[in-house]
Amino acid sequence: MPALLGPVSRCGFSAALLVLWTVFAGFSRAGAEHAATATLPAAFSDLLPHFQVEPEDEYIVKNKPVTLTCRSTPATQIYFKCNGEWVHQDDHLIERTVDPATALPIMQVTIDITRQQVEKIFGLDQYWCQCVAWSTTGTQKSQKAYIRIAYLRKNFEEEPQGKEVALDQEVLLRCHPPEGVPQPEVEWQRNEDILNPESDPNFFVTADHNLIIRKARMADTGNYTCVAKNIVARRKSTSAAVLVYVNGGWSTWTTWSSCSAVCGRGWQKRSRSCTNPTPLNGGSSCEGQNIQKSVCVATCPVDGGWSEWSKWSACGADCSMWRTRECTQPSPGTGGKDCQGLDLQSLNCTSEQCPQTVSGAEDVALYVGVVAVALCLTLLLIVVVLVYRRKKEGLDADVADSSILTTGFQPMGIKPSKPGVWAPRPRRPPLHSKNSHLLTIQPDLTTTTTSYQGTLRSRHDTTGKFSMTNGTLLDPLPNGSHTLHNGKLNPDPPEFVSRLSTQSYFKTLPRDVANASYGTFNFLGGRLTIPNTGISLLIPPEAIPRGKIYEIYLTVQRKEDLRLPLAGCQTLLGPVVSCGPPGVVLSRPVILSMDHCSDGCLDNWALRLKKQNYEGVWEDVLLMGEELVSEPYYCQLEAETCRLFSEQLGTFALVGESLHMGAAKRLRLVLFSDAYCSTLEYNIRVYCMDDTQEVFKEVMQMERQLGGRLIDEPHILLFKDSYHNLRLSIHDMPQAHWRSKLLAGYQEIPFYHIWNGSQRYLHCTFTLERLSLSTCELTCQLCVWQVEGEGQSFSLDFNIAKDTRAIDAEFMLMDSSATALAGPSAFQIPYLIRQKICSSLDAPCPNGADWRMLAQRLKLERHMSFFASKASPTSVILDLWEAQHFHSGNINQLAAVMADIGKQEAMIFLVSDGEC
Repeated sequence: MPALLGPVSRCGFSAALLVLWTVFAGFSRAGAEHAATATLPAAFSDLLPHFQVEPEDEYIVKNKPVTLTCRSTPATQIYFKCNGEWVHQDDHLIERTVDPATALPIMQVTIDITRQQVEKIFGLDQYWCQCVAWSTTGTQKSQKAYIRIAYLRKNFEEEPQGKEVALDQEVLLRCHPPEGVPQPEVEWQRNEDILNPESDPNFFVTADHNLIIRKARMADTGNYTCVAKNIVARRKSTSAAVLVYVNGGWSTWTTWSSCSAVCGRGWQKRSRSCTNPTPLNGGSSCEGQNIQKSVCVATCPVDGGWSEWSKWSACGADCSMWRTRECTQPSPGTGGKDCQGLDLQSLNCTSEQCPQTVSGAEDVALYVGVVAVALCLTLLLIVVVLVYRRKKEGLDADVADSSILTTGFQPMGIKPSKPGVWAPRPRRPPLHSKNSHLLTIQPDLTTTTTSYQGTLRSRHDTTGKFSMTNGTLLDPLPNGSHTLHNGKLNPDPPEFVSRLSTQSYFKTLPRDVANASYGTFNFLGGRLTIPNTGISLLIPPEAIPRGKIYEIYLTVQRKEDLRLPLAGCQTLLGPVVSCGPPGVVLSRPVILSMDHCSDGCLDNWALRLKKQNYEGVWEDVLLMGEELVSEPYYCQLEAETCRLFSEQLGTFALVGESLHMGAAKRLRLVLFSDAYCSTLEYNIRVYCMDDTQEVFKEVMQMERQLGGRLIDEPHILLFKDSYHNLRLSIHDMPQAHWRSKLLAGYQEIPFYHIWNGSQRYLHCTFTLERLSLSTCELTCQLCVWQVEGEGQSFSLDFNIAKDTRAIDAEFMLMDSSATALAGPSAFQIPYLIRQKICSSLDAPCPNGADWRMLAQRLKLERHMSFFASKASPTSVILDLWEAQHFHSGNINQLAAVMADIGKQEAMIFLVSDGEC
């Protein structure tokens, strides 16, 4: 019917038709049809409408309406139809213009579509609108424009998950973005920086939005986030941590070291390190040994030897004949000495063999010159002798030969010459010497040994240093000179005691120093102990020379204050202990006992004893297993204790170097908590310390100051040299009452912090939060383990408000024994009984019932060579027994050993203290 409104109508008629059309439109099925009419020139009456602008798809964002536009030329009317329904005329906005190029009329119509319209009719289904343009020739329909409500859900359908990957491994991170309209775009971020696959071809984003890292690099370690966005919103997934680790690889072996033996059988070693590459980010360490040892045989030096002399040559014209020999039996080799002596000999021929020659004038002149020189030398020698004798006669008669002053310190002996053996002729004394008898004094051969009785004294002012007083060897004379007593003691006991009482002693240690002990000792010896540390110093009888009194101290050094050089796989295995004063004279070794935390297997370790010298530099003084009995230090390693025999006092430390990954340190794991909890937070502290008593004592003292309490028995963990960290985590905690404030799933202590051993103790704190103050019961499980290694777990179940368990009492530091014991009270074996045992067992016995059997019965046969190097092997064995069994020793067991050996001296143990 709109086709009837052609160009024939003009003003009034067109208006009438428009009214009729409007009435007709009112009776349409939707009541929303409208008409926008216009008259067209006759020249364009046969043209169909052409759309210049068609409606396009739109998205409704939140509550903002969208506008659809339709433009056509030539057109008498334009209308919109949405989802099959005509849009009401009042909802159209009409605009008419003329195309300047063609003079055709242009009609543009716009409508607004709201969110309510779309939701009311079709909900979230598709909603479309179409534009219809009319002309006198016919109609044209535009394309459909779909109107959708835009949205973006909050939750991702699949989020990326964290991964630990090896270097150069491919990584796939999945991401399925939230549902949204329009379809959301996806981009990836690493540490909040947008990844651009075009600039970095190592990254690739698939069509389904997954991220692929073709070859993981160390720089690719980070937090990856999937970001989805459209016109409505921008959503981020949870971050996925990608950890790129590096598995360790061995470096090449170093060259073999030189053979340890100069001559004969020895050993050499080579090493490699796990640095090619170095393990990173928890990567596995290298498998196998980092040190290899090999037996080597060093060629011994061969000293050269002379061959037989050759036959004499014929007599020559110079009336001499020759013979030679060579250094070929054997020839010197491998640094051996060359032959000593001449390889050529000459001999004058007899007159019969020598060819006769006539001496010329030159030979006569030569002989005269030789005789003149000999006469001059003879006269010069006579003058020198005369001058020397005059000077000797003019010496002061009061000055004695200084050699007699040394006889008190060094034994002297003059042996007569054997018949037939050349001996120097004794020189006659000067004829005019007043005190010539002093030069002919014979030493007292009845005194076989000499000793210096008394303490040492410096020549200069010794304020604050070790006091040295005059001994009995050099007594002052009124005229300032000295006389000699042949090293014998003054037999007057009161004078000896009074002299000792006036001596001054070494004072280096303040009286209020913690973790230290000191005492005054003489030749009877004694013992120093630092309570609750396992550290003690045994001073055996006769270790301090008779007549000397020393004040000796024993203390534990703080590891943080020392710069102990540790390299490679070395670790500190025990406390750093000082005993002194340094430089005191000892007649026999003292025994220093201290704890260690190695696994006790010497095959796994190269154990070294380090000593700090006077300049503060640490030096290696002993390698365990390669001790020399001639050295002043010797070690016995027990399961948990190291006992050092030392002839010198100083500062010592036991350092271990692991030979392979089987080496392990013992760690003591201890749990403490708050004694009182009045808030919602509750702390559990886990200490991971070396398994030595002195560290445990320090932690206990610190926790007492903090008001903490021990909540479980300590556990022992073997921590291996595997480059893996120590990991701690808490599990099985009732989520309805407790929660952990730890952001990660576990805590870690780095490997080198533990292995180095230079830190006193390490600990981690777990902060828990109870959801109500009425919650007092705590049940959980705390696990401590070395990554890819052994572990320990603590099952906790107690009341935080009132814990009545007596765990604290069991581990309280209650040792109140004396720190210093001097004389017989320091030993279990009485002094006189000890002397009888030594005299009985020191002498070799044909059936072996001597000190060797005593060492075997006490399971000390490993140290036979060390005992044999001492003047009294039995006394050293008894010293070690005293050091081992001071607190727990049973003297009856020692008596049973003596009886087993077959010595009747076993009965002497039944002697009472009064009889001793």
